[in-house]
Amino acid sequence: MLAYVTLGSNNTEKALEFYDAVFGEMGIKRVFDNNRLYFYSAGPGQAMLAIGGTYDEQEATCGNGVMPAIAAADKETVDRVHKKALEMGATDDGAPGPRVPGFYGAYFRDLDGHKICVCKMG
Repeated sequence: MLAYVTLGSNNTEKALEFYDAVFGEMGIKRVFDNNRLYFYSAGPGQAMLAIGGTYDEQEATCGNGVMPAIAAADKETVDRVHKKALEMGATDDGAPGPRVPGFYGAYFRDLDGHKICVCKMG
């Protein structure tokens, strides 16, 4: 269903360093860019997350209620990614753990304040 989600940044270089490290824990890599947006994906045909400056060149802000959720292979990956995000300067917005039956997740806010969930469903 999803093709991609875009998160604006006020410091794209620093955001890319953050996401390279955090997504590196999951094997997610940058797949291409258009000199404004930098796209990450787990592989061909998978949804992508784009990081970059805003289209209107105004300040990037995080949306209240906007939260991309990134699927992890297992609970250990959720734990590892959350830990790496905090090491890279993210703020904790929910330690790893079960939330509802069949859902294990962790939450953090990236360097621009965007809320991100890393989760294992099922």
